[in-house]
Amino acid sequence: MNNNAPFKYDIVGSFLRPDYLKKARSEYANGKITAEELKKVENVAITDLITKQKAAGLRVITDGEFRRSSWHLDFMWAFNGVGHEKTKDGIPFDGEAALIDDTFLIGKVSVNSHPFVEHFKFVKQFEDDNTVARQTIPAPAQFLFQMIIPENLEKTKAIYPNEEELILDIADGYKKVIKDLYAAGCRNIQFDDCTWGVCVDPNACLIFGTDEDGLQDNIEKLIRINNLAIEGKPEDLVINTHICRGNFHSTWACQGGYDSVAKDLFAKENVQAFYLEFDDERSGDFESLKYVGKDKKVVLGLITTKSPVLENKHDIIKRIKEASKYIPLERLCLSPQCGFASTEEGNKLTEEEQWAKLKLVQEVAKEVWK
Repeated sequence: MNNNAPFKYDIVGSFLRPDYLKKARSEYANGKITAEELKKVENVAITDLITKQKAAGLRVITDGEFRRSSWHLDFMWAFNGVGHEKTKDGIPFDGEAALIDDTFLIGKVSVNSHPFVEHFKFVKQFEDDNTVARQTIPAPAQFLFQMIIPENLEKTKAIYPNEEELILDIADGYKKVIKDLYAAGCRNIQFDDCTWGVCVDPNACLIFGTDEDGLQDNIEKLIRINNLAIEGKPEDLVINTHICRGNFHSTWACQGGYDSVAKDLFAKENVQAFYLEFDDERSGDFESLKYVGKDKKVVLGLITTKSPVLENKHDIIKRIKEASKYIPLERLCLSPQCGFASTEEGNKLTEEEQWAKLKLVQEVAKEVWK
């Protein structure tokens, strides 16, 4: 059986945390339980989640990102040279600030043994003939973006006067993590990347602290760092990317169609598939898909994880047919537009509603691709 993602019925990776796991993480943060006690609770929760993923007919299994506070920052914190502290302001989302730690450079970037490799090994043991274990990590572009946003730029320049050195150090760190994941048996990695949501946003220049020419320079830089990390990967290792515009507590951070980045991103980034957010008007139309390289697939994120309301099956099928005007149906797949809990707070729906969304994805996929 071909276990190369993407699958016609797919997921982005994060799931709602059960209450007992949230409680244990809070108790650990407050010094009430040990790291080992927390790990035992996490193991139970992840084992149960994987059982549910298999029962739902998924071909890919993840740990739901249950060992993380956020989809991207925990990964960065495990690198040498990265510091973090409780935020005073948070990241502005639509109507609510995401109070995730301020994260910045305190030294040169490198990595020893990344904890996510051990996290992957736990999931790997549950693989079978019908499923492949996926490791989700923030894209190298996301790591770079975090360090060059205006509020971090001064600290970054103090350590890396030459930005090219930072780019190469981040890429080298990723290559080591990818190599270690591969050695642990990982054959499916997903880069999660919100930088493109920023690039297409009307306020992109303000967010980057630059002008239109500088924005284009950043677009090229972000593609380059992702490709540097992918460079030299083993032939049988699948690396795909998921792109969205922010996903915190059912709110969003950016808006805008893919048009302004499509020619560069869809043609030049050396991933095997793009998981693309298309769940509402903020994502624009499908025309930009015409720029996707002929050797790449697209996973349409048409089912929203931000709302408990279940989409109409026929509406989703209609939208897939619309997308197939620009990219052949055999190169299209279906998933929710993002994870259900990019941070441990999770989106505003129940676990029951979460699984109902995935059941709908499966039903549509079966009908469209037989």
